Amino acid sequence: MNAEPDLRHHGDAEVRSAGLVDLAVNVRTGTPPPWLRDRLAATLDTLAAYPDGTAARAAVAARHGRPVAEVLLTAGAAEAFVLLARVLRPRHAVVVHPQFTEPEAALRDAGHVVHRVLLTPEQGFRLPPGAVPENADLVVVGNPTNPTSILHPAAALAELARPGRTLVVDEAFMDTDPGETESLAGARDLPGRVVVLRSLTKTWGLAGLRIGYLLAPAGLVAELAAAQPLWPVSTPALVAAELCSAPAALAEADAAARATALDREHLLKGLATLPAVRVYGDPAASFVLIRLPGAAAVRDRLRAAGFAVRRGDTFPGLGPDWLRLAVRDRDTTDRFLDALAAAVPG
Repeated sequence: MNAEPDLRHHGDAEVRSAGLVDLAVNVRTGTPPPWLRDRLAATLDTLAAYPDGTAARAAVAARHGRPVAEVLLTAGAAEAFVLLARVLRPRHAVVVHPQFTEPEAALRDAGHVVHRVLLTPEQGFRLPPGAVPENADLVVVGNPTNPTSILHPAAALAELARPGRTLVVDEAFMDTDPGETESLAGARDLPGRVVVLRSLTKTWGLAGLRIGYLLAPAGLVAELAAAQPLWPVSTPALVAAELCSAPAALAEADAAARATALDREHLLKGLATLPAVRVYGDPAASFVLIRLPGAAAVRDRLRAAGFAVRRGDTFPGLGPDWLRLAVRDRDTTDRFLDALAAAVPG
């Protein structure tokens, strides 16, 4: 009988050894950019005052064309998963895997029974029609999905919306898709309750600051806000949310997404030269999921060669033959591909 995957294992555990080149964590390198770092440093002079999220909520609302009452700022997207798990009372909760494990972990911690829908590599990790049970009143799905890097069509996810159902779409990596073509962040007319989660961690290099937000109907936002502690988001994090929602920042993020797409294609071309390595589906985010025999031993050899990659066996639906690779610049990728070729058996 297979052991349950460790839902609390995250990529940062792979890079705690000094000197490793990080392909395990999906945070864009070279971030935060100097202009953002300088503005955040300037907030130190205001820390005697309690945080005020008014301007940040307004900026996020304007960025997505939604009323302020439909925006909830959180200490990273991970806090939103915990709030949802504590506030919602689902009778039949479904999490679509493989995906980020924190939503399921939060639901289980809150005492909910979680049912899994497992997408398969043979189908390119796409969600087939009818895969989600009709009686599910809570459905959680990622888009683009971590770790598969698959971008689901917005129309396909919108079809999951139902009266009496809460549909939660984790769009933490949506800003790695140029133009955010398949986002549901602006969808306000779907049946049931649609919740979209966003993170500013990945593109802007703010994992240590903890800032994200949630978009949802105003009534649900009010319920979730009531479950937060007072002043849940710090002043520097609020400033980050405001600045990163501005038009200039959005243009910079889109340019970064287009550069990442080119770097991802370079990585995929290199992986295609290794007969033992398989990529399923059409990767669309800032990382790529690969399958190869003996991945655990390959991961150890890569560490010895100076590269940290993310193990895949902690994601439900995957196993010991999977690794997740963050997309990096071409020089780093070329050095990594040489190390991977040397590490792959045979």
